[in-house]
Amino acid sequence: MAAVPEIKIMRSESLSHRSDVSSPEAKLGMRVEDLWDEQKPQLSPNEKLNACFESIPVSAFPLSSDSQDIEIRSDTSLAEAVQTLSKFKVLSAPVVDVDAPEDASWIDRYIGIVEFPGIVVWLLHQLEPPSPRSPAVAASNGFSHDFTADVLDNGDSAITSGNFFEVLTSSELYKNTKVRDISGTFRWAPFLALQKENSFLTMLLLLSKYKMKSIPVVDLGVAKIENIITQSAVIHMLAECAGLHWFEDWGIKTLSEVGLPIMSKDHIIKIYEDEPVLQAFKLMRRKRIGGIPVIERTSEKPVGNISLRDVHFLLTAPEIYHDYRSITTKNFLAAVREHLEKQGDTSAPIMSGVIACTKNHTLKELILMLDAEKIHRIYVVDDSGNLEGLITLRDIIARLVHEPSGYFGDFFDGVIPLPQNYRV
Repeated sequence: MAAVPEIKIMRSESLSHRSDVSSPEAKLGMRVEDLWDEQKPQLSPNEKLNACFESIPVSAFPLSSDSQDIEIRSDTSLAEAVQTLSKFKVLSAPVVDVDAPEDASWIDRYIGIVEFPGIVVWLLHQLEPPSPRSPAVAASNGFSHDFTADVLDNGDSAITSGNFFEVLTSSELYKNTKVRDISGTFRWAPFLALQKENSFLTMLLLLSKYKMKSIPVVDLGVAKIENIITQSAVIHMLAECAGLHWFEDWGIKTLSEVGLPIMSKDHIIKIYEDEPVLQAFKLMRRKRIGGIPVIERTSEKPVGNISLRDVHFLLTAPEIYHDYRSITTKNFLAAVREHLEKQGDTSAPIMSGVIACTKNHTLKELILMLDAEKIHRIYVVDDSGNLEGLITLRDIIARLVHEPSGYFGDFFDGVIPLPQNYRV
């Protein structure tokens, strides 16, 4: 059985700058450095950064090795889509409409972005009967009569049983349903994208203030997605800029000096270790958050962290829960950690347990830690180790730039429409 990691508090002395000055990210940072030196001296550091990032097009952002050229055809089965997402270790990918004409514009070429959580929730929704006739419908969708009856009779206890996802991933529904058939789960259908000439400032604002986790960059000339910029990629870029004047001037500030954490402990969404792991993923989707701490009920202390990207372990390794009567968050963490240890993968974020910092750490230290550990959030504790708050990648990017008055006009005045039949 894999050992349960303890809370790991970030140590300043353990963080060292290991950036490669020849890397695309470092070269980009030096471009910002040159622009920084050209700014008017009366501008504040924050105004200088805004001006620098407004002068750089998103086409200059390094191509993502994880998401570059990863597209899923609309006639791909859910099982094949899951394997593709898992193989390239990405949470989502754009879906290409196979019926679109060759000369289609980019907005007609893609029908949206499919995500791991959307696939899971859609599958589960097929077992939620809207009427007494639903058992026949569920059975005709590829589930056996006994399996369907068990779920309908026992509800959550059946859905959280150890063999549930083994049966689910063996069903004809999972193997035969096409990605285009679940377009109601797509987060963006069609999605919001940037053109190559849009600025870094626009991209940074969308990833922070407007809460987008990733942004496709399209090449209008070939009607194709050229790059997908994620929050993690921006944090990695910043880590590679350590040592540059503009970064050090900004990164030397402590978290308390820049008003972090924004989210206090009373507002952190959490889940107890004896609750079903599906509840954790449902909470993340409903609240639109990327991770959730797992809390021990007796001590109220965090014993682990589950992120939205961990949902793929339910579909790609369903056999690892077979020995458990139920897939609670505690059992999920134990099963996945043991599975990864057997595969020799000890660097996965889920193996790290709970990583924390204090308000006295600097932005630079925080960025280096987030980049090194490949995590999307970090917990803030006091000197006694008690939870004080939470900091996400979005919080950090939001401290890098600010939105000028009227920058987006009235584009975001209304609510961005969600796809019809949107469920997750």
